[in-house]
Amino acid sequence: MWFDEAVLYQIYPLGLCGAPRENDGVTEHRILRILDWVEHIKDTGADTVLFNPLFESDRHGYDTRDFRTVDCRLGTNEDFKKVCDALHAAGLRVLLDGVFHHVGRGFWAFRDVQQRRWDSPYKDWFHISFDGNSNYNDGFWYEGWEGHMELVKLNLQNPAVVEHQFEAIRGWVEEFGIDGLRLDVAYSLPPEFLKQLRSFTASLKEDFVLIGETLHGDYNRWMNDEMCHSVTNYECYKGLYSSFNSMNLFEIGHSLARQFGPEQWTLYKGKHLLSFLDNHDVTRIASMLERKEHLPLAYGILFGMPGVPALYYGSEWGIEGRKENGSDDALRPAIQKPESNELTAWIARLAAARKGSNALCYGNYRNVVLTNRQIIFERRTDSERVLVAVNADNVPYVAHFDAGCGRAEDLITGAPHDFGGGSELPPYSVAFWKMER
Repeated sequence: MWFDEAVLYQIYPLGLCGAPRENDGVTEHRILRILDWVEHIKDTGADTVLFNPLFESDRHGYDTRDFRTVDCRLGTNEDFKKVCDALHAAGLRVLLDGVFHHVGRGFWAFRDVQQRRWDSPYKDWFHISFDGNSNYNDGFWYEGWEGHMELVKLNLQNPAVVEHQFEAIRGWVEEFGIDGLRLDVAYSLPPEFLKQLRSFTASLKEDFVLIGETLHGDYNRWMNDEMCHSVTNYECYKGLYSSFNSMNLFEIGHSLARQFGPEQWTLYKGKHLLSFLDNHDVTRIASMLERKEHLPLAYGILFGMPGVPALYYGSEWGIEGRKENGSDDALRPAIQKPESNELTAWIARLAAARKGSNALCYGNYRNVVLTNRQIIFERRTDSERVLVAVNADNVPYVAHFDAGCGRAEDLITGAPHDFGGGSELPPYSVAFWKMER
């Protein structure tokens, strides 16, 4: 599937485009700002753009009012179609954030229940009891997502709710030509809903991809032949930064081996989880890492490890932002135009190396050398073998191991490499060695 070789570029549009925090009801064509980002996104090596919520909502996009209308703070459906057409014309695919578990209090069907109560034909679209009350004094009780009452839980056992959502997806495909969905809080979606969704979207586009947002547990519960094609790899997200901060690369090495290694009990061998260093919900990687020298190295592991790497807008040139006091505002800044620097160029080289390597896209995983400050792991297919080598120390490191051949080529730099007498890794370095057969 095309997704297995993809590099994602994630945009939180309400943030990047500088929309007001609250929906002010004023139509401003802010989404057209993305047109200035198309060439930059291509230059990073990304080939797929993931948009976080952009349909009409109360505040942040995950509190939907209308699944079919672009948020007025961003513009119109016609504006977003222009953006999608420009991205597709540039050879980039488009994914949207599917928020199907809950809606905002401003959702049109919930407003009807507020006005007509038990006489509303939409009362069974939600989990409602008219024997109680809400903290908003609605005169009835309803279930919210994880106790957040501004996010009204939908009744996904109701066929009318599912049909409404599926018709919205059909509209997104027909109007915007989207290529897939990220499924918000997929871990909270009923399995039968996910199966229905997979079957329905496959009928719209054969290669339509579904990526589930999952946190912990066995990802195979949501990622299989009947449900999601991929899920978010939060287990390795944590290891990608804490391994460097604690100078303990055993953590990420053991996590990757547990997920993708050669042992029979390996959990996700041959599967393509979505890998990331940061996103719209977590502190930026440039703020998370204690040593700035480790930033290029973290991206090196991201692009060398099994999975589909994702970049979050602005992080490719190293912007900072911390999630503090439960607020995500600092993670979702307005940016007028993109920037580029040495880190951006480095990420582009990593992306090109990955795309040009069958082993880096599809290969098995095996740890070769693992110390507190160094990791060398192998990615192998029947046709290619690549070693990914990282030295997180501030001094050179000479690795002694059986390379299985005498010479190699660094896919990042194109430089030849000789394994005679051990392999020296410079301080704070990454290499992708393509081994001679």
